[in-house]
Amino acid sequence: MFVMSLLLACAMIASAYVALRGQSLSMAVLAAGAVSLFASVMFVLLAAPDVAMTEAAIGSGLTTFLFFFVMGRVKGGKDD
Repeated sequence: MFVMSLLLACAMIASAYVALRGQSLSMAVLAAGAVSLFASVMFVLLAAPDVAMTEAAIGSGLTTFLFFFVMGRVKGGKDD
């Protein structure tokens, strides 16, 4: 259990680093969603399934979808 928690913590840190230092915006959004997904697995290991389901549904799923939806709606360029 300790080894799994340590691996998840390292994966969360690595994903957060990719989200902060990534070259593309879509990669940053996906990495931020991965941080939320790893956090939800960590909540399952900590015996909090209700918090894990909420984090997976809202933090990972809905927020990532919302970011991509807004990125598709916003126009980029000189006219903005």
